[in-house]
Amino acid sequence: MKLLHFADLHIGVENYGRVDPQTGLSTRLLDFLATFDELVDFAIAQQVDAVLFAGDAYKSRDPSQTHQREFARRIARLTSAGIPVFLVAGNHDLPAIAGRATALEIFPTLAIERVFVADRIATTLIPTRASPLQVVSLPWVRRAAFLAREETRTMTLDQIKQLLQDRLTLLLAQEFQRLDPSLPAVLVGHVHVLGARVGTERSMVLGDDPVLMPSNLAHPALDYVALGHIHKHQVLYTNPPIVYAGSLQRVDFSEEGEDKGFCVVDLDAARPAGQRLSTFTFHRVQARPFLTIDVPVDPGREDPTQAVLDTIARRHVEGSIVRVLVHMSEEQEPRLRHAAIREALAAFAAHHVASIQHEVDRSRRTRLSPEASRSLAPLDALRLYLESRNTEPARMELLLRHARSLLQEEMGDAQPEEESS
Repeated sequence: MKLLHFADLHIGVENYGRVDPQTGLSTRLLDFLATFDELVDFAIAQQVDAVLFAGDAYKSRDPSQTHQREFARRIARLTSAGIPVFLVAGNHDLPAIAGRATALEIFPTLAIERVFVADRIATTLIPTRASPLQVVSLPWVRRAAFLAREETRTMTLDQIKQLLQDRLTLLLAQEFQRLDPSLPAVLVGHVHVLGARVGTERSMVLGDDPVLMPSNLAHPALDYVALGHIHKHQVLYTNPPIVYAGSLQRVDFSEEGEDKGFCVVDLDAARPAGQRLSTFTFHRVQARPFLTIDVPVDPGREDPTQAVLDTIARRHVEGSIVRVLVHMSEEQEPRLRHAAIREALAAFAAHHVASIQHEVDRSRRTRLSPEASRSLAPLDALRLYLESRNTEPARMELLLRHARSLLQEEMGDAQPEEESS
């Protein structure tokens, strides 16, 4: 039995894009649909037995008709090829108000054949070409669905989180207990599991997100745990595998160095529970590259712009979403030409220029004590400031001469302090 696991599609993310002249759609929407097409093509070509989607089909809880149409088109391609699709609701798929329909509910409403949607903890038996497959669903948890307001009114946030975790653990344990050990079984969930990491390689902090322990999911009755919600692909546990597929596209520069793709799992249905996993592979897709061009400009270089252009010429820019970070001195900053940098990136076919940022080494200013500064005459203070900036002597004398003239004009016939002393 071959299963394909993916998550966090987020159709509707359109940052760093532009309007495609042929379709009228955002180029970023086309990016997300292109990697989805890669996945669908693979599933059909490889004749996978089921596709498992672990939540967050859209960016918005209220996706546009266009976004819903494009998602449904690709689901229809899978089911038309005889591949059942299991969809779990993620936090972006749930409405803001309880009682309203989820973004995925249209499929069961229309009774679309081979599409299964889960918005609660339950077990679904899916017929596949290889064998029936048991799927335990763990959609995004609404706290209000599990905890009454009255029972949490006097509890701390940590106590509420612990109570929610205990309830979820109990409900999952009950589902695991009902599983038929003679059939393959997987869990598909949209949840934060303790120990998961994001692209910046730090522990993920999600505020009020419900958090489960790996031990809550690592049950011997399961052959695989397919997770969504965190965009970085990672394997948290191996027996059974607890896996975040990650997203299919990069959303921002925090995901710049991450591979994007989906997971393919081969199970041997004839083996006993806990021994069914044959192979597990992560398949990379052609996600839009994000590229940071970091340019440290030599302090003695007269033209900082040329240093940036030289660096751009050495990087593979074509098709990338680019940001440029220039490290330079305070004296060089006025000579940096943004227009020339943008023209060079366009010439090398960058998809989008996100930003051109400056990191300027500001000269350390000479600071005087309040007593010393009060005793300085204006021209003395100006001279000290110009000396601290390493101003050329000729320019310094010119500036002092103009300052002296302004002071004389302001004071009438009175002489500046420097000359009367």
